[in-house]
Formats: sequence, structure tokens, C-alpha cells
Amino acid sequence: QVQLVESGGGLVHPGGSLRISCEVRGANFRTYTMAWFRRAPGKEREFVATIRAGSQHTYYADSVKGRFTISRDNAKNTAHLQMNNLNVDDTAVYFCAAGARLIMSTLASHSAYDYWGQGTQVTVSS
Repeated sequence: QVQLVESGGGLVHPGGSLRISCEVRGANFRTYTMAWFRRAPGKEREFVATIRAGSQHTYYADSVKGRFTISRDNAKNTAHLQMNNLNVDDTAVYFCAAGARLIMSTLASHSAYDYWGQGTQVTVSS
């Protein structure tokens, strides 16, 4: 059984930083493209960032480009999202996702991913 376990969410002031993590259990982590999505209050789930399995190429939503960094540690079966210069619009529940067979055109599509974590709350507030 594949499980994605997120950690690291919390409360941070505007301009602050936070790192959230996602450990994958029960799957060959190296073969999965990993992604982060988020759902803000009253809004639809939206793509944040993704990192490919082999090439480790990364892609970001325009709203987080230059502030967020996605990475992966294949030895620890863990993906990370480093979030800097956070603002109130980043407040959301953040979900990690894993997908085995993605193509370029589907990287930002939540329906392309096979497994999901339970979500971790990130709140940006003064």
C-alpha cells in the first residue's frame, strides 16, 4: 500500500519561510514524479510545483516561481518544498502527489497523479 506522509506545515509571518516534506512509503520513489498542489479556502485545488523522476527537472506555477523550490532526496524517499517570502495568498492546505506515467502536458493536472497525501496546513498571517 502506497502512502504519502506530509509534514512541516504551520503558521508563519508574511515574508517568512517554511519547508514542507512528503515521505513516500510502499513504492519505488525513484520512479515517481513528485508534485505539490494546494487548496486555499474557497478556491479550487491548484498546481504549485513538480519534479520529474529521472531528470529531476522542475516546473513551477507562475505565482510561486522564484520563491518556492521543490527538491527530492531519493535516498530518503522524500520530496521537499522550500517556501520563501511567503505572503497571505500562499495560505492553503498543501498536498503532495506522486505519479508514475506523466507527460509534459499533464504535469500540472491533478488527475494525472496516482497517489496523494493527506495535506498539511500552511497559514501566512501577521
